[in-house]
Amino acid sequence: MDYANRKPKSPKRKPAKKKGTNKKQQRGAKPVAERKPVPWFVVAVAIGLIAFFTYMLVQISGKSEQVEQPQVQPPPADLLPEKSAERWRYIEELRSKEVEVDVPEREVGPPKLMQCGSFRQQKDAERLRAQIAMAGLESQVRSTEGSNGLWYRVILGPYETKRDAERDRHKLQRNQVFGCAIWNWNID
Repeated sequence: MDYANRKPKSPKRKPAKKKGTNKKQQRGAKPVAERKPVPWFVVAVAIGLIAFFTYMLVQISGKSEQVEQPQVQPPPADLLPEKSAERWRYIEELRSKEVEVDVPEREVGPPKLMQCGSFRQQKDAERLRAQIAMAGLESQVRSTEGSNGLWYRVILGPYETKRDAERDRHKLQRNQVFGCAIWNWNID
């Protein structure tokens, strides 16, 4: 079918409306011709109220600057009771005292070592050691002969306190090195 040569459809005609009927009349509104004009005294009262309101606003704004602050006079000295003698002497007593606090010494345990991996292949251990070096920490690769063969451990430390080891472990975790464990080991 050739759409280019088709004739356009003729628009449909809307049915003719009756004169005098529109949507406002259908909802109950009165036609324009039937509306009553507003009485003149209602307009005069509205203008008077607006003028009164404006006058009051001008009066209020002018008075706020003119308001004086009342002055408060102190009561005569003879009406005040006499100052009582101080009953508390703790201020002088505290000045002459010293506070002694017993702080227990921190127990330093065995040195801490952190192991971040254990591998069968030395090249895997060296790869992890390089990743730790990129994080800014120094590690070692130690070989250990176990019951099931030779293992290559990646170790950091020794650390004097566990807090120091934890600080380095968090640094490694921020650099995507996970699985590090802190142990109480003797230095071999």
